[in-house]
Amino acid sequence: MNTLLTMLAAAAPVASGWTAHTLWLRRRLNVARRDPLTGLRTREAFTRRATALLRDPRAVVVLADVDRFKQINDTFGHAAGDTLLKATADRLAHHVGRSGVAGRLGGDEFAAILIDDHDTAADLLTVLHGVLARPVDGQDPAARTTVSLGWVRAADFPGEDLSGLLRRADEAMYAAKQARAGARRAGLGLLFATVTGRRAGRAGTRIAAPAGGVAA
Repeated sequence: MNTLLTMLAAAAPVASGWTAHTLWLRRRLNVARRDPLTGLRTREAFTRRATALLRDPRAVVVLADVDRFKQINDTFGHAAGDTLLKATADRLAHHVGRSGVAGRLGGDEFAAILIDDHDTAADLLTVLHGVLARPVDGQDPAARTTVSLGWVRAADFPGEDLSGLLRRADEAMYAAKQARAGARRAGLGLLFATVTGRRAGRAGTRIAAPAGGVAA
């Protein structure tokens, strides 16, 4: 019995050390999966969680882009731009809640998966657009901007993976940006904004959508 107690006592520091090391590794991994500026998941971490959520038929894929972000950065400085990105990230994460996931894909572009429990995605996105458009406390009023949203219901395209759904949401977002419509839903037929159209959207060129192709 004494021998067993001696062995356990000798092993305790080793076990404690491994436990501490494991916890440290987990913390480091969690930090690596978070964007250092906004605290949202990075692209890789978002992709992992979003792919799992897409198994839910209620899943809605959302892409958000801050309007006039480069202009704000150039005019008011990067600190103002960072403040805007942090506010956008906080508001998006709060709106998505624990049932979904939000991530920063890079720059001023964000993505999210919402779980639409009551088939009211259009209303949810309208509310979200209003939340994201609110002024940021303490920021120069002239730096105020809006956020363009594109979204797609995953169940409408059962054969597509996250990458394809994000592409559709991306194209809808740029159509919204061109039309200053706030939020647009990806059409159920052919994509109405091509890659060329997306680039034209950056330059402000207007692209017409086919009748019935989108819904606000």
